Amino acid sequence: MGGESRYEIHQNAYIKLVLHALNHRTSAVNAVLLGRSAATGTVEIVESVPLFHSQIGLLPPLEIALIMIEEYYADKDLSIVGYFHANGRYDDFELSTVARNIGDHITRYFPQAALLLLDNKKLEALPKGKNPSPVVQLYAKDTSMSWKLVGSDRSNQLSVKEPSANIVLLDYISSEKWKDIVDFDDHLDDISK
Repeated sequence: MGGESRYEIHQNAYIKLVLHALNHRTSAVNAVLLGRSAATGTVEIVESVPLFHSQIGLLPPLEIALIMIEEYYADKDLSIVGYFHANGRYDDFELSTVARNIGDHITRYFPQAALLLLDNKKLEALPKGKNPSPVVQLYAKDTSMSWKLVGSDRSNQLSVKEPSANIVLLDYISSEKWKDIVDFDDHLDDISK
């Protein structure tokens, strides 16, 4: 199913995901991915919207956020094409039940949905190398409808559209741009955000 799809994420959407996780390093965070299917069969992830950094599994705020996001981005010809999750613990590389459940919900409407999980080891190694690959792991539904890690066989099914994205990300990290990231939790606390 989704495992055969290729995914391309735009630099701004990618960087926003990582900075959101860095802004709340000790909390699990999540976001939705917005984009479209290209004629080539590639799922193009154009935008990301940070959702929560506390109580990410609560259904009512999630439903409200998804409705607001869908309405806002419908005018821009974008729809929800996936989900991002970063675990609260640095050494946790497992896809949580919450991430799987939200991903399952998204696949009802977009069967090729991507589920991205922050890989803290790749993020930590980023300043040491010039690896252009994203610091996230890609999961997609397989034929048995289970979430499966894609690309573990070195196939590159997720790419960042702009090759310099990790260089820009490192610059943003060094200048502490994560402090500027506002998520839906922040908005609920202060609607001016």
